[in-house]
Amino acid sequence: MAAVARVQIEQPELSFIMDELEAGEAAVELDDKEPQEVLAWAIDRFGQELAICCSFQADGCALIDMAHKIDPNIRVFTIDTGRMPQETYDLIDKYRQRYGIKVEVFMPDTSVVQQMVTRHGNNLFYNDVNLRLLCCQVRKVLPLRRALMNYGAWVTGLRRDQWATRSNIRKVEIDHDHGGIVKLAPLADWTEGEVWDYIRANNVPYNALYDKGYKSIGCAPCTRAVGEGQDARAGRWWWETGAPKECGMHCAIETGGFEHELAALLGHDDGGHKS
Repeated sequence: MAAVARVQIEQPELSFIMDELEAGEAAVELDDKEPQEVLAWAIDRFGQELAICCSFQADGCALIDMAHKIDPNIRVFTIDTGRMPQETYDLIDKYRQRYGIKVEVFMPDTSVVQQMVTRHGNNLFYNDVNLRLLCCQVRKVLPLRRALMNYGAWVTGLRRDQWATRSNIRKVEIDHDHGGIVKLAPLADWTEGEVWDYIRANNVPYNALYDKGYKSIGCAPCTRAVGEGQDARAGRWWWETGAPKECGMHCAIETGGFEHELAALLGHDDGGHKS
């Protein structure tokens, strides 16, 4: 597996703050605009406090290409869970070489991962939905929280047609789960077909797993190819029944089942204070 260095960035003083009113007005103004127009607006508005969060799926790849054409110095970051497919690491290297960008990498806390794996095993996610959500919290959600302390606004590849929980996303909104920074979804009104049309028309590098039947790509143990006509996210956590097809990065998930265990791993008592 390709080695990816841990990135440590001093938290800057963020200055480009928006309130709910301004964000709402921007969302209305930009709702019918093309992704490139939304990105140009965001780059002008937030400058180097803006970054694209990319898991190197098709949507994020298209956004990097669009943004790089507007500003070659666009910042890009990713969450390396430690369980990514080799094809994803290969693609990250390809983006560094092709676009000349420094992909800022954030990883989970090693000590917390060690505790989790010691208690529940490497493949805990197959045993129980709450253990899967715990793993997602440790490997994805907590590193994302740490990463977003470095930015005033972040760009995601979310689309309204991806899943029911994403059907009402706005192109600009205040992210209250991450300190009130701005969250952007320039592709919100695009379809999967439009994303792939852009990728092919602009020769954008994409994950080799797509050519093997994958439609949504996350951690290697939790992702598989899907059959013809199946929903794009059917290959994510496919062994679960009736569970949310979300990890918690883009919407808060509260079940009462994993929160206590997470607090224990982090050394908190039930009140959320250090014990």
